[in-house]
Amino acid sequence: MFGCIVAGRLVQTNLQQVDVNKYVFELSDAHSINHIVVFLLGTIPFEPGYAATVHLLWPNKSWQLLGALSNDKPSAIFRLKSTLTPEEAAARMPSISAELGISIEPLQAVEQQMQTKQQQQQQDSTAMAAPTSQSHSLVPASSARAEGSGNVAGMPFQAAKAFSERVLQNLYDYAMSFAARQDPSTMGPIGSNAPVQVLPVRVFED
Repeated sequence: MFGCIVAGRLVQTNLQQVDVNKYVFELSDAHSINHIVVFLLGTIPFEPGYAATVHLLWPNKSWQLLGALSNDKPSAIFRLKSTLTPEEAAARMPSISAELGISIEPLQAVEQQMQTKQQQQQQDSTAMAAPTSQSHSLVPASSARAEGSGNVAGMPFQAAKAFSERVLQNLYDYAMSFAARQDPSTMGPIGSNAPVQVLPVRVFED
């Protein structure tokens, strides 16, 4: 009734029935799987009012819902690598086998599970995209008001002062590295009509 294709491999039809209306494909060398296609063979359709959920099981993990099949949607493509964290993917060994589970259930139950999955994905996407309350501010307002307490952005005032001085010193040294001897008669401050416009050194020294 069902078939699956792991990208780069032959079609799998070695479906095993493990319970009433529940079937499993064994996926060998699961570490190398990227995409997988699950489909109805076309020989036996779902009975009216029924569909199937598709799940993935990695060793030592619980079943994870990937998607669904129905008479109106007899095939689906899933990207399996996204179901693991980068740390888990890096830790996988070549000998690991996973299981692809298919469960035939009432259509209403399948639709409810898919709706729950979509809502969870939307919540996860919103949580990842939501900026923190301090993302648009270099210094939190609460810290900016804390100058009287000697604490700026979580840094003691003296430490912040010393850090600022080092930054300005580095800027001064960088600017002075471009210094060159010029005829004083050709030089003038920035904004003047002098051929060579310069920034006075005292700007940095002050």
